Amino acid sequence: METSTSDPHVVPSQAWRKDAASPSLPEVHGSIPVPKHFGFWRKMLAFSGPGYLVAVGYMDPGNWATDLAGGSKFGYTLLSVILISNLMAILLQSLCAKLGIVTGRDLAQACRDHYSKPVAVVLWLLCEAAICACDLAEVVGSAIALNLLFGIPLVWGVCITVLDVLLVMFLQNKGFRYIEALVVTLILTIGACFLAEIIFSKPSVVAVLGGFAPKLEIVTNPTMLFIAMGILGATVMPHNLYPHSSIVQTRKYERTPEGKREAIKFATIDSTVALMFALFINAAILIVSAATFHGTAHEVAEIQDAHKLLSPVLGVSIASTIFAVALLASGQNSTLTGTLAGQIVMEGFLNIRLRPWLRRLITRLIAIIPAVIVTALYGESKTTDMLVLSQVILSLQLPFAVVPLVLFTSDRRKMGEFASPAWVKILAWATAAIIIVLNVKLLCDTFGLTAWLTGAK
Repeated sequence: METSTSDPHVVPSQAWRKDAASPSLPEVHGSIPVPKHFGFWRKMLAFSGPGYLVAVGYMDPGNWATDLAGGSKFGYTLLSVILISNLMAILLQSLCAKLGIVTGRDLAQACRDHYSKPVAVVLWLLCEAAICACDLAEVVGSAIALNLLFGIPLVWGVCITVLDVLLVMFLQNKGFRYIEALVVTLILTIGACFLAEIIFSKPSVVAVLGGFAPKLEIVTNPTMLFIAMGILGATVMPHNLYPHSSIVQTRKYERTPEGKREAIKFATIDSTVALMFALFINAAILIVSAATFHGTAHEVAEIQDAHKLLSPVLGVSIASTIFAVALLASGQNSTLTGTLAGQIVMEGFLNIRLRPWLRRLITRLIAIIPAVIVTALYGESKTTDMLVLSQVILSLQLPFAVVPLVLFTSDRRKMGEFASPAWVKILAWATAAIIIVLNVKLLCDTFGLTAWLTGAK
């Protein structure tokens, strides 16, 4: 039996099929105080953190292969795709924060409370598939980094990543701020590594700036369009939408219209700034690849290729090591937040409560088992194929997260005065439409359906 929330400012119960159950992430819900009399910057600091946990999903190892391939083949041209994808992400994540703050529900809980049980179960299964796919990319990325740095076999590297479950439990018991601090530290590590790589590779500033301007050839060139859609599919991912609507509720803001309005403002600033870090890192990967490999005899198809070639091509012995360190930080960062995403989705859709260690172990093993099997059977040769497959699965699930999010945040019955204004609705639905169309095209190209439909031989 679900219990109704005691918060008088949560949207009216008649707007949902079910009343709100217990809060998302109950062990840390409202655990970080935001004193009313703080000034702007101190309040900004109090609200800072959730955006960075979300941003790591936009710079995980699944992004690296597409960014490296895009820079190697087409120079700086696809920087515009990274920029547009990031702007879409900023809009969608701001809607996630608003949904959690206004309704007291995360996106998974909102889907459970709005849709019938069969629909909610289907959405949960699709979301679990997306989380497993994303975890697969993160686990494989971490394993590749451990192999490059320390020579650890890929299978053992995959198994080592299960230890992040223990780390999340330890830090969460000490306080949610410790998890946020670790994530920010790893983001800064990745940023510092790629700043050094940019300095080493000496890209053309004029060419870089020109790359941020969209070009028609991105659409007219089939190969370029395929990689561009891969960049979009690897950037805007469903597993990022569910956690943000939950972790913004770790702040103890005033549950009044004024308090919620202020919380939305600071949460939006937090996620926007964090996603600009993600933009820098994704752009930096492509810039380094373009400056180092484009126009040369070296075509980078895999992460391992970039690691092997960076030092000899740039003539800087430490360049390859810095690249591997950044990859390890990226993989570990993403597995930390992926574990939280698994918890939020399982609890939100099913309204079940498991012991924290058991819940996190289950979500981690679901990702690790297929990675171990494929790595053991095929070794290093299939790791890139696993990363590509993970992005295809994510593309399949994305509309099932974006459409409910836009629907809920546009509904005045559910959001009251905080419902999205007309211009935000137009942008949100346009973003959803672009994502759906491009991801359908990506899937058709991946499985050869485009050629079949057009009658090409």
